[in-house]
Amino acid sequence: MNPNLDCQPVHQWALHHLSNADLHCHSRVSDGTLQPEELAARAKANGVELWALTDHDEVGGQQRALEAAQALGLAYLTGVEISVSFAGRVVHIVGLGFDHHNEALIQGLRATRGGREPRAREMAAGLAAVGIPGAFEGALQYVGNPELISRTHFARFLVEAGHCSDISEVFRRFLTEGKPGYVEHRWAGLGDAVRWLREAGGMAVIAHPARYGFTPTEEYALFTEFIAHGGRGVEVVTGSHTAAEAAKYTETALEFGLLASRGSDFHSPDESRIDLGRLDALSGRLQPIWLELADRVHPPQ
Repeated sequence: MNPNLDCQPVHQWALHHLSNADLHCHSRVSDGTLQPEELAARAKANGVELWALTDHDEVGGQQRALEAAQALGLAYLTGVEISVSFAGRVVHIVGLGFDHHNEALIQGLRATRGGREPRAREMAAGLAAVGIPGAFEGALQYVGNPELISRTHFARFLVEAGHCSDISEVFRRFLTEGKPGYVEHRWAGLGDAVRWLREAGGMAVIAHPARYGFTPTEEYALFTEFIAHGGRGVEVVTGSHTAAEAAKYTETALEFGLLASRGSDFHSPDESRIDLGRLDALSGRLQPIWLELADRVHPPQ
């Protein structure tokens, strides 16, 4: 057990019989709409037994989430979702079970966040050029942490201002590659993200792999390089995967010998495809990642 993690091991029996882990969601600390305490209460109300808050490139909400979970009798794993560049695309790596006070991880995440404001101002300039002024200031109204201003915040502003009917339309028309509000950002490297997590005592997981649109060759390269850097898991069941995609990544996890994770990727009651804790079960053929993280689970008080 890592002495820096300040938690006690959870009885393996409890983890083996756990049926509802949700290890991927976002609070207002990044691009969610609820505070960490509200998410903890929602997870508990929806029957979640093991929860992780995984804000984008930020661990500033971890202590709040941990304390709220424990006060509610909910087991907790520290979490984060790190944006990395791979094969010309942005890939997300979820980290679980790390020491959220680890200074190298905190500094790495701070460096990754560093270019968000200049990028956001470029995005606003692109939108102004097509007749949508004031987008930077508008997006800031939805930001809990200005260092983490993102496309999601711009999308919320554009919907509220009546430029689009929903967030999906915003992304289609304005915020994807080749559209007026899209600006590429230089993210962390895959190896850097996995190393930060490992050195902080955690495990790295490829988040929602079906979302990236890789060719089979590119995806094989992603999984191979991820494992070579010490990555351990893959999200099989997630809010953005269909049943067919969950079945596909069940086989991928078995092929590569990866641990399986499960998470809703919940952001908001009004926007998310699936609520916290409302996921299908992992296949019984898979090894859940939480069994390997037993000594890093913060048990309910």
